[in-house]
Amino acid sequence: MAFAGTNISLSQPNITQKLTERIDDLKQNIAAWGKRIRRFSERSRRFNQNRLFQSDQKRLYKSLERPEACGTGPGPDQADTVAFWRGLWLEPVNHSEGPLMGVVVSQSASVTPMDPITITPEDVAEAVRRAPNWKSPGLDGLHHYWLKGFVVCHAVLARLLVALHHWDQPFGS
Repeated sequence: MAFAGTNISLSQPNITQKLTERIDDLKQNIAAWGKRIRRFSERSRRFNQNRLFQSDQKRLYKSLERPEACGTGPGPDQADTVAFWRGLWLEPVNHSEGPLMGVVVSQSASVTPMDPITITPEDVAEAVRRAPNWKSPGLDGLHHYWLKGFVVCHAVLARLLVALHHWDQPFGS
């Protein structure tokens, strides 16, 4: 069957060499077809993902999730987990910060601290007013449309932003 379509007969003197060459040719043909099929499958997969991204992003991201990486399997043993974290947090550790921290503190001593900022509810209202309504929401999942409508939240947001600024101060402030 390997010699079908060729004028090679089994009675020729160098049949083993021709048989080896024919087998190599067939292997190369199979490998070429395999690569072609893989390229087509990859291109088809990309095309379908692009089309799905344009029509239904949620379904695309769901299809991209790997169940083995998403924690669908059995969880770790509770006793092992508790022992691991207790071993990490309850054992005293003496960290040496080395000479670098002394250099950083001495260099930052000459830096004048920033004046405290005040963020008013009006500042929040102005920032939210200019934001597009339905563009991608932040980590809280709220669109700007809702922040614009809930005026009562502006004062709370202003207080939180000021508190966040004070929490994020550099060394010695």
